[in-house]
Amino acid sequence: MAELSPMMQQYMDIKKQYKDEILFYRIGDFYEMFFDDALTASRELDLTLTGKQCGMEERAPMCGVPFHSYEGYVARLIAKGYKVAICEQLEGPSKAKGLVKRDIIRVVTPGTVIESSRLQDDKNNYIASIFLKGNAAGICFADVSTGTAHITELKREKIVPAVIAELCRYHPSEVLMNPGMLDCRELTGYIKKNMTCSVELVEEERYAPGLVAISLENQFGRNWDETTSIDKKGLVRFAIAALLEYLHTTQSKVVERLKTVISDSFRR
Repeated sequence: MAELSPMMQQYMDIKKQYKDEILFYRIGDFYEMFFDDALTASRELDLTLTGKQCGMEERAPMCGVPFHSYEGYVARLIAKGYKVAICEQLEGPSKAKGLVKRDIIRVVTPGTVIESSRLQDDKNNYIASIFLKGNAAGICFADVSTGTAHITELKREKIVPAVIAELCRYHPSEVLMNPGMLDCRELTGYIKKNMTCSVELVEEERYAPGLVAISLENQFGRNWDETTSIDKKGLVRFAIAALLEYLHTTQSKVVERLKTVISDSFRR
């Protein structure tokens, strides 16, 4: 069995952690993509597909973009609904003892874009987090480029139309949802059919009350229920905590921006 080259083994180890993202892997002055990522990127970005010897019997499909202009390519992929993981060189090749150290510095998703060059001047870029339980819902719409989150508690006999109305109001580019939403086919079906947004399912364990309290305390301080308009017993706390954890996972630096929480009136 062929043995991968050290650099390709490093690539594969990192890629295993980001299976759902297109991995931009920095090599010198380029971000390179390999295997299925290369096939996808070459098709979506009209890039020339080549190959690279990597220790396998066949050359690995490969394509790349210059590092100084990569943002435009990332923007095009995000607009098509893809997520992109940026893998950077953590040391200069001349200083490296052996293989250059590399790691993911950020994951770009439709709702976490902050660069002004990728945003529309007259439009907010919202990421939504929804926690649905029975006939009630806690919803958070955040624009990480401005650091502002809008929260809403909904309680209705017919909750689905109320949630849809909020989605139509903010037009998020990305939606996080709790597993309970999977049982609401009317809502998930509407999102799939009528909205052009990316959807992420948040694991149930992320909503454990203890983890939620820690997340909110770390972001807003020990007395977060007093310093923000987040109800300590409401469902919004689950929605915004899930959002904070998602931002920590994808772009740890931008989560610090999210400091302003604006509450809409409690709606029954």
